[in-house]
Amino acid sequence: MKRMIGLAMLAMTSVALLSSCTKDPMSNLSEEESRIYITNKNNSADFTTYKTYSIPDSVYVVSNNSFQGGQATTWDLQALAAVRNALESRGYVRVSRSQSPDLGINVSRLYNTTTNVVDMQDYWGGYGGYYDPYYWGYSGYGYGYPSYYALVESTEALMSVEVLDLKNASANRTINVIWNGVIRGSGVFTSNAVSSGVQALFQQSPYIKTVQ
Repeated sequence: MKRMIGLAMLAMTSVALLSSCTKDPMSNLSEEESRIYITNKNNSADFTTYKTYSIPDSVYVVSNNSFQGGQATTWDLQALAAVRNALESRGYVRVSRSQSPDLGINVSRLYNTTTNVVDMQDYWGGYGGYYDPYYWGYSGYGYGYPSYYALVESTEALMSVEVLDLKNASANRTINVIWNGVIRGSGVFTSNAVSSGVQALFQQSPYIKTVQ
């Protein structure tokens, strides 16, 4: 027990030293390291019972929950190809929408723009120590800075892949989403990231496979 406590204290000390040496560890992450891969599944879905899928020729664009239509940029086509390759490597066969596919696939680019009010007090506060109040005839006085607020707009971009249960839609009178994968972080919409990003989503989901 003492040995375990000692090791724990050593680990905590090491973390503290590392933290004190790094002002902001998150700022040192590469684009790849910043990306987060999230997958969710419907626990009642048995993916081995589905054989075929259909996927559109364009990627849906959604901005602040508003559908903007479909697009087929170079990145979009790469994303669609990566999803097709992933599904076919798991045994699924692509068919047209008119051939009653078991699964429907939606690939989307999601944008969420928010505006926040930021207190800019720190913008002013760091400079007063450089100046001498005595120069103005007020020895011993400090500097006072006004409250300053700014509107900062930021946009988060995500890639989303949805798998829809079309096989049972008629019986359920509902098109259920049985799997969803999301990629968020820096550089999501770069060409060199799309294939590896889609692979990462499917690697997290080994249960997505069919039986021939």
